[in-house]
Amino acid sequence: MRLLLDESLPRSLTRHISAATVETVFDRGWSGLKNGDLLRAASADFDVFITADQNLQYQQNLAGYDVAVVVLAAVSNRVQDLAPLIPDALEVAAQLSPGDVRVVRAAT
Repeated sequence: MRLLLDESLPRSLTRHISAATVETVFDRGWSGLKNGDLLRAASADFDVFITADQNLQYQQNLAGYDVAVVVLAAVSNRVQDLAPLIPDALEVAAQLSPGDVRVVRAAT
């Protein structure tokens, strides 16, 4: 599974993902791309786009892209708040089809 981390997430979060091939928007040189262009670019090379942008699913028709989306919903975008969500995010990501979107939240 190939994962792309959005620029809204800390790049160091990649160290917490070992079960998949992961790259960042920054590493790809795609920083600053608008959501539609970014999703189009991601569709060519990635299976899942991981973001913290909880509005993405309302701003874009994700069914029109050949990539699934996992939204990490934590209290902040700090690694210590996001890293605990990674195991669930990877489990969810493995079950998604292109165009699907799922939100992964911390257990309360």
